[in-house]
Amino acid sequence: MKIRASTPADGARAVEIWRDAVDATHDFLTPEDRVAIEDEVRGFLPAAPLWLAVDENDRPVAFMLLDGNSMEALFIDPSWRGKGVGKALVDHAVELHGAISTEVNEQNDQAVGFYRHLGFVPTGRSERDGQGRAYPLIHLHFSPRN
Repeated sequence: MKIRASTPADGARAVEIWRDAVDATHDFLTPEDRVAIEDEVRGFLPAAPLWLAVDENDRPVAFMLLDGNSMEALFIDPSWRGKGVGKALVDHAVELHGAISTEVNEQNDQAVGFYRHLGFVPTGRSERDGQGRAYPLIHLHFSPRN
């Protein structure tokens, strides 16, 4: 699995990955919130500095957004889930920054399980997401074992 930085040409594919991943895992979102969040994502994601996991044809299959040692987003094309892509991106973040933190929707059981499986430890909880919507977040931290 190759990981590379995104370019402006990757923007539409990143939004597509986000949309497909959310539709596969975020069934807890109201239809209105789902539409509103996608509008927000379309406004910033194409220009965001992403790390992409790409297939043998250099087609993005997953992306990660880092802000320092904070993993702000990790989304995987549903057809690539369970193939080590998410772990490869998390490993890349750890290589770059050592200890990392992230937040995950509490209702997204699959993502919560993924992060716990990798060794992330819960450090807190928020009743609302970053936009003030009533979707609780679990705050997680990972420190590599020495």
